[in-house]
Amino acid sequence: MMRGKNNPNNAIERVVELLKKSKSVFFVTGAGISADSGLPTYRGIGGLYNESVTEDGIPIETALAGETLKSHPEITWKYLSRIEEKCRGALCNNAHRIIAEMEKIFDRVCVLTQNIDGFHHQAGSKNVIDIHGDYHNLFCTRCGWQITVNDYSGIDIPPLCPKCKNIVRPKVVFFGERLDDDKTALLTRELERGFDIYFSIGTTSVFPYISQPMYLASHLGRPTVEINPDETEISDIVDIKLSTGAVSAMESIWQEYNKYYK
Repeated sequence: MMRGKNNPNNAIERVVELLKKSKSVFFVTGAGISADSGLPTYRGIGGLYNESVTEDGIPIETALAGETLKSHPEITWKYLSRIEEKCRGALCNNAHRIIAEMEKIFDRVCVLTQNIDGFHHQAGSKNVIDIHGDYHNLFCTRCGWQITVNDYSGIDIPPLCPKCKNIVRPKVVFFGERLDDDKTALLTRELERGFDIYFSIGTTSVFPYISQPMYLASHLGRPTVEINPDETEISDIVDIKLSTGAVSAMESIWQEYNKYYK
């Protein structure tokens, strides 16, 4: 299959032609899809921290590590709450909404997201594998108490469980922690069923479990599309590369696709 990396209009047309022949669609999304919602795309959990070393003299990856949460929860929660504050008030964008709309059109749509912002759920997508969790969901590791919050503005940092006074944590995968077994099993089942077309949007694809679906699709000869202004780990193996932002690309694709069904 010829790659549409130089002519964006031609690439959009080719994506639309592939979608017209498809009944199932798989999406992998990263921090780049939320950039148009005002969220930064740099380092940290979900790509939301830009300093190489924190004020505590440790890398953000160490501050947001599972071991640090256990030994020094006040440090992890300090930086997690700052990250949340940067995200506060942001909403899902048209890229998220279009993906959710596609669930109503195609027989199967599955979203694998690295993001912990919950935007795919907010947009209305039902079949979402948020492999790194969602920072809005808090729980107590001691007694099992849990709550979903809109933001962290009304809670003490670090927050304590109202039942047992243990420090609670968000349902996210911190650095050095295992992925959720149920979510990885669900991802395996979805990939075993296969899809007619695969999209990677706004992710550098550095984690093997994020790049693997695209490599699998390429191996199976299924069409693959990457939407990312930058070159990534998978740019050389995808069939169609759109070097633009997520919202711009998805709006163009969806506008062209819907021309055929009005």
